[in-house]
Amino acid sequence: MKPAPFDYFAARDLDSAVKALAGASGDAKLIAGGQSLVPMLNFRLLRPSLLVDINGIPELSYIRDGGADIRIGATTRHRELKDSALIASELPVVREAMHHVAHLAIRNRGTIGGSLSHADPAAELPMLSLLLNAEFEIASPSGRRTVPAPDFFVGALTNVLEDDDMLVEVRIPKLAPGTGWAFEEVARRSGDFAMACVAVLIAKAGNAVSDIRIAMTGVAQTPLRAHAAEELLAGKSPAHIDIETVVSAIRAAVEPSTDLHASADYRRHVVGTIARRAIGQAWQRVGAIDNA
Repeated sequence: MKPAPFDYFAARDLDSAVKALAGASGDAKLIAGGQSLVPMLNFRLLRPSLLVDINGIPELSYIRDGGADIRIGATTRHRELKDSALIASELPVVREAMHHVAHLAIRNRGTIGGSLSHADPAAELPMLSLLLNAEFEIASPSGRRTVPAPDFFVGALTNVLEDDDMLVEVRIPKLAPGTGWAFEEVARRSGDFAMACVAVLIAKAGNAVSDIRIAMTGVAQTPLRAHAAEELLAGKSPAHIDIETVVSAIRAAVEPSTDLHASADYRRHVVGTIARRAIGQAWQRVGAIDNA
């Protein structure tokens, strides 16, 4: 199929892009990589009257060291995250996850802002933003505001962005030195959306957990944090962790659906299995000998 007719505007700066969105009275869409948007246009799931192309705005594409955080512009490509030495050094779990994002051609074109704004419940970047306590800077005609990742995702393919809002920057706090991390994903084929995916961060004091974060995707309408499981691990040493109870808490936290690719029961089983593996890998990276 072909998309419905639309007007096209090539923005050259952020101000003109925001004004174009506001002037379309809710009937415009931003396009940069177009890897999510164009298929929806072709199937006529979306019929905007205007496409605002933001590829010509150079100040939206960057990966910068912000001191306490890493700052990523909205039109930064997935490939740039995967190949960035700064990301590999400060946020290695992000670099690992980028190997699982679609295929080379899509990574070359797809953008960070596009993936987050699309809010696919099986995509890796929304989950990583939740895991890493990211913040999103959003521009609109009324100014700029910052939204933390837990408040950004509302439902499947739904977020808090208004029709004249534009995600311009993602800020991710750096990991503390010595933080253990792991990323595990199960998909039908390499590059497919995840049927279940888990990422884990662990920091320790002595031989006990001082900070633990477990995030999941592909198993609910939005990415999730496994808060109950995190509480079971917090403050514990490996010898005092009941990993079966932790895995049960993770499975209880998810709300998977049945679709063409997998049943809800299968997704629930898989997420517990790969969470167990990810927790063990994160312990190993943080330096714990016994992985529970």
